[in-house]
Amino acid sequence: MCDKSAITRTGHRRDSLNNETPPTLYAAREPIFPRRVSGKFRNLKWVIMVVTLGIYYLTPWIRWDRGVNLPDQAVLLDLANRRFFFFWIEIWPDEFYFIAGLLIMAGLGLFLFTSALGRVWCGYTCPQTVWTDLFILVERWIEGDRNARLRLHRQKKWDLRKVRLRITKWVAWIIIAMATGGAWVFYFADAPTLLVSLFTLNAPMVAYTTVAVLTATTFVFGGLAREQVCIYMCPWPRIQAAMMDEDTLVVAYRDWRGEPRGKLNKKNVGEENTGDCIDCMACVNVCPVGIDIRDGQQLECITCALCIDACDDVMVKIGKPRGLIDYMALKDEAAERAGEAPKSVWKHILRPRTILYTSLWSLVGFGLVFALFIRSEIDMNVSPVRNPTFVTMSDGSIRNTYEVRLRNKHGEDRQFHISLTSPELLVISLEGNSDLTVPVPADDTYMQRVYVLAPSGTLAAQAARTDLRLWVEDLTNGERAYVDTVFNGNDQ
Repeated sequence: MCDKSAITRTGHRRDSLNNETPPTLYAAREPIFPRRVSGKFRNLKWVIMVVTLGIYYLTPWIRWDRGVNLPDQAVLLDLANRRFFFFWIEIWPDEFYFIAGLLIMAGLGLFLFTSALGRVWCGYTCPQTVWTDLFILVERWIEGDRNARLRLHRQKKWDLRKVRLRITKWVAWIIIAMATGGAWVFYFADAPTLLVSLFTLNAPMVAYTTVAVLTATTFVFGGLAREQVCIYMCPWPRIQAAMMDEDTLVVAYRDWRGEPRGKLNKKNVGEENTGDCIDCMACVNVCPVGIDIRDGQQLECITCALCIDACDDVMVKIGKPRGLIDYMALKDEAAERAGEAPKSVWKHILRPRTILYTSLWSLVGFGLVFALFIRSEIDMNVSPVRNPTFVTMSDGSIRNTYEVRLRNKHGEDRQFHISLTSPELLVISLEGNSDLTVPVPADDTYMQRVYVLAPSGTLAAQAARTDLRLWVEDLTNGERAYVDTVFNGNDQ
């Protein structure tokens, strides 16, 4: 009788007498070697790869003249001065809502495209997909197409040829990975200056650390892990279902047309008992995540549509109509099974959910543009000095002190005039200035101590709190800004 405890979950019997190791529940990863394919979707992916990588690598080198006191880099995250430069736009720390708005737009855009076309972001523009495509392209150039790479992978003996091909491939991958990490750090400092510093070993250690980390992660994710990142590390495959419905266009297999499958040979040519699918495995061999789309929708599918190109190419060769594998919605599937014509693409895209996402996306975008155009080029922050809250002068008057931070966002020095308005009698003066005019450097902030005095016997001197408004005016163009605060009196 067989001991039930000796049966593993995989259905294999464990022989305790021979001390055999039970089979593991976790299978080792079998590398995927996609076959080269050509077609409209593959060409679209090439174009997107060239454009996105070109933007990423070249953007830090675009020059933009902002004057003598500002950096000449078009796109720069200046962490030292806590500012973000994007061509003619300059974002200060207090304007972080612009960054938050852009992140909200990115999220809504992802919801929109997923609702309309499934994981189209994953299949075409995700950095993991783009760099994996590039690494596979290099691998194919060096080791050959799918069959050649499979033979090399299964070859147990590491002869001179295999060592040469692997080292050549890994060196090429490391160069790409280093360029990736190097391009990233150029967004945080002047690119030409930092490049010289990196090669002369004068750059900050944080720059070398960042380049090293990004080089390692790009090499591992794009060269070794590949589809494992999409399947196991990325959370989006598990979230996307909430964004999709029966009108979402996804890559699907027309099984009612392709089944039953049959190998193409002279015996079954013209037979009606076989479908259009000849079980050539072309759709599987080109898939970058190694799935069979004929098994239906799967979490691993990134909607890259390479299986469409491969299948269409086979259908043309055997004289069958294209579209055995195609972009299709669940409603289309039901309609075609019933012999009805599917809905047009635009009817799938323009529906209440996508219109809502588009409206919200546009609303946030218009709000950011409006805020960008109405924002003031001068600003001020007021911090009342609390220790002490007020000072009683020798003549009985009450004085409050305020720390006023003036911000000049112009590219030139400006003269700012400080004043106040209040329902009560209050007198303003500046520390270190005989008048109320303050010079503020270009594109910088300036701290000024301001004194507000309530003469003895006035209501403001005797009241606990009196409202007041501090004003700052740019004497060059008359632009003004204000901050409301309070004056603390002696109400004893």
